[in-house]
This record gives sequence, C-alpha cells and structure tokens, in this order.
Amino acid sequence: MEDVIVGLDIGTTKTCAVIGFQNENNQIEVIGVGVAPSKGLKNGVVVNIDNTASSIEKAIDEAELMAGYEVAGAVVGISGHHVKGENSRGVVAISNKNRTITPIEVKRVIEAAQAVVIPVDREILHVLSKEFSVDDQTNIKDPTGMSGVRLEAEVHIITAAVTNIQNLMKSVERAGFGCQDVVFNPLATAEATLSRDEKELGVALVDIGGGTVDLMIYLEGGVTYTSVLSVGGIHVTNDISIGLRTPIDSAEMIKRKYGCAVLDLVDASEMVEVPSVGGRAPRKLFRQELTQIIEPRMTEIMEMVDLELQKSGKKDMLAAGLVLTGGGSMIEGCVEAAERVMSMPARMGVAREIVGLKDRVATPQFSNGVGLLKYGIRMSQFRGRVFEKKKMGIVKKIKGWLENYL
Repeated sequence: MEDVIVGLDIGTTKTCAVIGFQNENNQIEVIGVGVAPSKGLKNGVVVNIDNTASSIEKAIDEAELMAGYEVAGAVVGISGHHVKGENSRGVVAISNKNRTITPIEVKRVIEAAQAVVIPVDREILHVLSKEFSVDDQTNIKDPTGMSGVRLEAEVHIITAAVTNIQNLMKSVERAGFGCQDVVFNPLATAEATLSRDEKELGVALVDIGGGTVDLMIYLEGGVTYTSVLSVGGIHVTNDISIGLRTPIDSAEMIKRKYGCAVLDLVDASEMVEVPSVGGRAPRKLFRQELTQIIEPRMTEIMEMVDLELQKSGKKDMLAAGLVLTGGGSMIEGCVEAAERVMSMPARMGVAREIVGLKDRVATPQFSNGVGLLKYGIRMSQFRGRVFEKKKMGIVKKIKGWLENYL
C-alpha cells in the first residue's frame, strides 16, 4: 500500500473523511469515504469537543472500513467567521555579488511580506505568494535565477483565531487521531474543483456549507481575496422547518429531495408530501410553495456573496465567473440563482482528476474532503516526508483517550 492520507472535512451539519493516496500513475486514488452527522459545531466553529470528536471518529471509522486500512491522522479543514485574509508586500535587496536571485532571496522576501502585525490571539495559517517583481519587471511567478537589484513579493496571508484552531485539533485528538495539518477549507476545495486556466483568468470559488459560505478569489493564478460568511444551508433548512411546521430532520430531507432555488424552474402541478409534528398525518402541498420559502433565503445568500465580490474590487476581473460547491449548492437552481443575482456565468464544482471511488465523491458535498486529501498529498511531497501510518489500531486509540481524560 502507498502512503495513505486522510482529508477530514468537519462541517456544521456533517463530518466527512476521505482516504486515498497517489498511485504509481501519479493519480489521486480514493479508497475510502465516511460521513457522519455533525453536532458539535456552529457556523463552522467547534462549540462541543466531545460531540465533534464523536462525529470525527464515526466518519473516519467508516472510511477505514471501506478502505480496509487504518490511519494515524488527518489533514483537517478549518472555516468560520474568525478566519481572515489580507494582502501584503515585502521588499528585499539582492545582496549577493552576482545580483542573482536564489531560493534564499525568495524566502527572505516572503518573510519580509509576512512581517505584519498579527494580534496575539491569532495565528498565521497560510502565506500564499501571488506574484513577484524584479526591479521594474512585474507579474513574475518564479524569480529564481533572474538578475536584479530589488526583489518584491505580493502575498496573501490567511490567519485564524488560536483558540478555534486548538479546539479543532483537540477534537481530532480526542477522537484518537493526529492532526497532520490544518488547512483553510476553500484553499483545499480549490485543489479539487478549479482548473489552472480558471485560476489564471480570474474565478471566485463559493463553497456553501451547512453553517458558513467560504469565498476565495483567484486572479492570475494566485489568491487575492478570502472571506467567510456566517450563513449556510442550515438556514434554508430552518426556514423550511418553520414555514412548513415540520421537524428539522424532515425539513432537511425535503430540501435535499424537492428543494429548488428558482420558482420558474418548478412545475406548477408538482406536489410534495410533508411530515407533520406530534404524530399528525403528513400533508401534501405544491412544490412551488416550498420553493417560495427557499428562494428568498438563497437569493439573500447570493446577494451577500455579491456584496463581498464588490467589496473585493475584483468582480469585474473574474473572466471565468463563479464556481459553486459544497453541500448547500446541491439545491436545484442554485447555479441559476447565482447567475441572476451576480450577473456572471457560474458552474457547479465537483472533484476533478481522481480515480478509485470517483462516482462516490464526484458531488459538491465531497469537494472539500477530496481537496484536503489532494492538498495533503501535495504538501507531503513538498516537505519530503510521508505521514505516519497507524500500526497499532485500537491500542493507540485507547491510549489517546486515556491521555485526554487523565
């Protein structure tokens, strides 16, 4: 077996684990998938460590059973309104006698660019280089080997609240697994869903999760803007539950099966059966009535995304338009709703360039899990190391539980 990695997407409504590896043909092969309801998060942030740990354990155990392989740890995604992104620039002089830029100068200029004031309660998650400038020459992707006197770098820095990172890691450890890396969710999702051409032309990735909407903008191949909105699919479910007087679980089922974000797409004669509360008999209503509840909330979500795009100042530069992904985007008419509100082309984003359990994970709700898997594989190669395999299985898991409770 090759070096196996786990992508762990811990969301507000579900926890998803995707196990895979890079095979001999350099393809990402998915061999295990596990999903469990998530009860310990609110708007992407851990509010109950025990409940979160229970969801993580169930999801990874299911994925391990499918893969026939036990794992030691996971690459974990993080989101929430506490995650912030900002652009920064750094400048250094090329001081070696040949005036040639080496990896040392590149490292120095990136360090200079990330020398921004970070509050003590925040931690840098990622420093993403966008472009370099050598003297008066701009838009350089890799300046190594070039000659010059001055080297500039423009980077995008993503930070998160230290306590939220720690609570996420504690939840993973409480479940008996190691936290190999913490990755901002849309950065991983972009690995799975976006093409290189889209990143170059300019694209906005909109990941609609259960409790948050993650937005990431790419221009000329680099990240230029990130934002997290505290709204998501759970709000649509709540609207249905209240509007139709039905339990939350039934509202979620109705949303998945019959939901639509655009009234024009629904047949006027189509009916929906709605379970009632308190043992009452189920009721029937027109599907258009359901859509009249969903459409305003989905429109509101798209308007919030549009405001963020305008705030970024990059909306008019997005030649590749929007890519919608995440479980909340699976409602029929979501793409059409986005196109109407934002007046730009949109498409649904699913995991690309994978083999193995491709049919199982090629849906928007698994985009982040697959993205975390791909990100983990790429970073393990970049760092020249592999992740530890779990050889002792349940013994190690019991030891982890004891360490947490003693």
